[in-house]
Amino acid sequence: MHTVAVYAFDGMAPFELGVVVEVFGLARPELAGLLSAPWYDLKVCADEPGRPLAAVGGFELVARHGLDELAAADTVIVVGVANAFGGTVSPELVAALRTAHERGARIVSICSGAFALAAAGLLDGREATTHWRYAELLKQRHPQVRVNPDVLYVDHGDLLTSAGSAAGIDLCLHLVRRDHGARVANTVARRFVVPPHREGGQAQFIEAAVAPVAEAADGVAQSMQWALDHLTAPLTVALLARAAHMSERSYLRHFTARNGTSPMRWVIAQRIAASLPLLEALDGTVEEIAAAVGFESAATYRHHFGRTMRTSPTTYRRTFAGAGGQRA
Repeated sequence: MHTVAVYAFDGMAPFELGVVVEVFGLARPELAGLLSAPWYDLKVCADEPGRPLAAVGGFELVARHGLDELAAADTVIVVGVANAFGGTVSPELVAALRTAHERGARIVSICSGAFALAAAGLLDGREATTHWRYAELLKQRHPQVRVNPDVLYVDHGDLLTSAGSAAGIDLCLHLVRRDHGARVANTVARRFVVPPHREGGQAQFIEAAVAPVAEAADGVAQSMQWALDHLTAPLTVALLARAAHMSERSYLRHFTARNGTSPMRWVIAQRIAASLPLLEALDGTVEEIAAAVGFESAATYRHHFGRTMRTSPTTYRRTFAGAGGQRA
């Protein structure tokens, strides 16, 4: 069983920890028949197991496991640090992270947790991300880290970092996708009531986080559902705008404000997502799959697949097909 250890600390915000617990610690009856390997064994760890830890919001939690268990886990997740702007990272945590990495564990950070990985020297010479409001500080404090503030997460295989808060959901689902395949990740996302893959990056939120919902938002949502129902048909902005009962110019503005990407980039992302289970199931040739999800040619499909997934359809199939989601 693949062990996931998450680090808890005094003064932590509970959201990111809750994301990890929800993804890796929850019973998954909906996955019956879909898994070829057991679900994860989650351990919440702290510097001093058994000691109550104060959480933001006025309550306490107690971690049953210590840093020895964290250092011995298959995947280690740090969901934040106590004070990114002025605090120091626990030397014991730094030592545990180094030990885990040296023995081949997968090390993951969410939000300000990147500061702990950087303090351990694990991100030296690598690209990494964190919450956009911490990005400049991470650059200043750890100049040897190539900080990318524009993405939701960065995956180096053995080291993964994500942007703030909700981007942790994206990264955790990405880990499930790597470990168990797209069908399982999509099922978990459905129970989470979130998209299995979000297009775009955190840069879209920097200037105007939580943009006001336009009056036409319902029309945009209606057009998105219509597009999903007609994914294999030729889709254009004009058709989507018509489904939303809007002019093309107004539709483009409202769609981008709502989703942080253009309508056609969103359509491409949905088609790529729809193709993943087909690739894993050995369900037709790449050319047939491209046509089945609405791409006009296999060449176009390969181009967009490479830009989105950072690999080719053939390589993705070789990695995941028939494996039922074996560990990456």
